[in-house]
Order: sequence, then structure tokens, then C-alpha cells
Amino acid sequence: MAYDSYGLSNAGLLDMMRDGRRSVAGIAVSDRAALRNSTFYRALALISGSMSMLPLHLMRRLPDGTTEKAKDLPLFNVLHRRANSFQTAGQFKSYMQTAALLDGNAYALKVRSRGAIRELIPLPRRSVTPKLSPTFNLTFEYQPERGERTVLQQDDVFHFRSPITLDGIKGTGLLDVCADTLGISARAQEAVGRLLSKGTMVRGALETDQTLGDVAIKNLKQSLLEEYAGSGAEHDFLILEEGMKAKTLGSNAKDAQLRELIQAEREEIARFTGVPRPLLMFDETSWGSGIEQLGLYFVTYCLMAWFIIWEEAVWMCCLTPLEQETIYAKFNERALLRGSMKDQAEFLSRAMGSGGGMPWLTQDEARETFDMNPGGPNLPRSGTSAAQIAEEEQADAA
Repeated sequence: MAYDSYGLSNAGLLDMMRDGRRSVAGIAVSDRAALRNSTFYRALALISGSMSMLPLHLMRRLPDGTTEKAKDLPLFNVLHRRANSFQTAGQFKSYMQTAALLDGNAYALKVRSRGAIRELIPLPRRSVTPKLSPTFNLTFEYQPERGERTVLQQDDVFHFRSPITLDGIKGTGLLDVCADTLGISARAQEAVGRLLSKGTMVRGALETDQTLGDVAIKNLKQSLLEEYAGSGAEHDFLILEEGMKAKTLGSNAKDAQLRELIQAEREEIARFTGVPRPLLMFDETSWGSGIEQLGLYFVTYCLMAWFIIWEEAVWMCCLTPLEQETIYAKFNERALLRGSMKDQAEFLSRAMGSGGGMPWLTQDEARETFDMNPGGPNLPRSGTSAAQIAEEEQADAA
């Protein structure tokens, strides 16, 4: 039996003792219990995995309006390659995103050297409590598993939270808002387990008005095993004797309601997480040519909010006031929002006047959609070939 263990000083122990996440079904929803729900696990893995695989770049805005990657800042490698001595940037983002989804908040300690952030070390879940003083000074109380409680200043902590907050400081986690749904789903799974372990699973029965002896019953069972068992007997017909009649046992209304309940709770989890139902592997929905639109829906209505939250948290927590004027963090979410290469080519060519229409994009603006800097005068003109360009260059050189 899986269980959660807590130290005596762990804030999670107090949550469990207070039973703050007990659902209406009478089940206390813990981390492990929530992750046993396949729909919840799939939604959590999809969001956290998507955030971890996308690179987070530190960008610099130059005086001429162009941009470049701020590779000269140590924070660039922290966000893009290695967050600390034991986590890559992807592993760090995955953990922090998971914590923000489950608890509503994610915290990391900023490790500095020579004034620059060299590492971001994630703090254990439920070990940090933000406090806002009457003078609006934000601090963080950190209670390690062993040791005394310490107070961290705002400048020492990287903090981001879920989009929903009830006090403006702490975010609301899925384990809180989904507790009832996960609890009911767990109860339904328990009912299925009892049916499989203690209920009857036979397909039908043989009825007769006559009384069969022990020998007749034994011969009948042996005949069924020898002649009608296995997948090869799927379409065979029983040959009945002694006035027997075959009766098929179908599922009753209670069993049908149980299946409907499980399906309804899966849909509730989809609503809480914002992940489209087909991406949660609901097999009654079609994929086909609509998979591209499902991806766009997922990015636009689920991931986009997290992109902004991450970018603003890096800008606010990890940059100095002077750096904030020109430095910013950026996910390349447009890479996920684009359609196929064919769709992109047709869209951009039309935007630049292909087909005789009025152009409303320049070549440099089209390059900007791919996070590319302007190409200047060396860009080929529309309708020219490589041979024509070479001839023109030779003529100019002469």
C-alpha cells in the first residue's frame, strides 16, 4: 500500500492532520492518490512536460530595435542549460511546474556570486510560506525538514504561482480545487475493484426445469471447457440437453451508472486542468486532421498563461532594475502555434504580396515571426533565382 511520509516539522504533516484536502467522498486526497488517477496524471505530465521541453531564453533588446540572446549573463545558462549542480534547466522547469500545478506555488532559492545569479535551487514543496507585512514588505518563511525556521527576503527567492489566487500572493493548487473530483473518482475505482475481486463476472447461465445429478453437472462443465472455451469458440452455438435454456446476463443499471460516473469525473478533471479531452486519450473523440487545431487550442488556452507567468517571474525576481529595462525572458511559443510548413509558406507569401494581392508584410517582418533578425539588403527579391542573383553580383563587381 502506497503512503506519504512527513517529518515532524513538515508543513504537509499539518495539512494531513487538519484533513484540509478531504473530499466529499470521505477520502483524503494526497499527492500519490491524485497521481493514481490516469486522467489527472496525463494532464499533469502533459503540461509539465511541455513546459520543460521548450527552451526559455534570456533576451536583450538593442537600441536599434533588434534583439539578441543575452548569452553574456550567467542567468542565461541557468535558464537554458543547467539550473543548479543537480538539475538541468528542463528538469528544474518540470519540477517547478509540477509544484505550481499541485500546490499553486513554486519556490527556488537564488544562489549568487559576484552579484549574478549562478544557480536556482528548488525549495521543498509546502516548506515555504509567503508573508506580506503591514508595510507591504514581502518575506518568505522557510521551514526545512530539519532545522529551525528561517526568514528569506524577497530578493533571495524565485517565486511563481498559478493564475488563480485568493489573496494576491499565494496561488491555488489543483489538489485543493480537484479534491472532490479526485475523491469521487477514487471511490468509483474502489467500487470497480470490489466488483472484480468479489463480484460475479460470468456471461450467462444455463437453466433447466429438471434436476441434474453430480455426474451430469460434471460432464456439462467438462464439455463446456473442451468444446466452447477460448477465443476460437466465439461464434459457436451450445448444444443443450435435458431441456436446458441459455440465459445471457447483461450489466444492470447500477453498473452502467458506475461507468457513467467514472467518465463524468474524467471530464471534470479535463475542465480543471484545461487540457483538451483528446489529448487526455479520450477514445470517443476523433483525432484525424483536427490534431493541429487541438495543439493550437492546448497552447492558446492552457500553456499560454504559464508562458506569461514564467516570463514575468524571471523578469521580476531574477533581474535588477537596470537589467529590466532591456533584458527579458522569452519562451518561443510561436513555434508551437505555427501550422505545417506548407501553411506557413502560403500565409507568408500571401502576406508579402504573392498572387497579386496588396502586401502587408515585409521580408524582415516575416523573418521576425520566426524570431530571426532582419536580413538587410542581401535578401533575395521575389521572383529572382539563384542564377539571376549571381549574374547581378558579377555585373555589380565589374
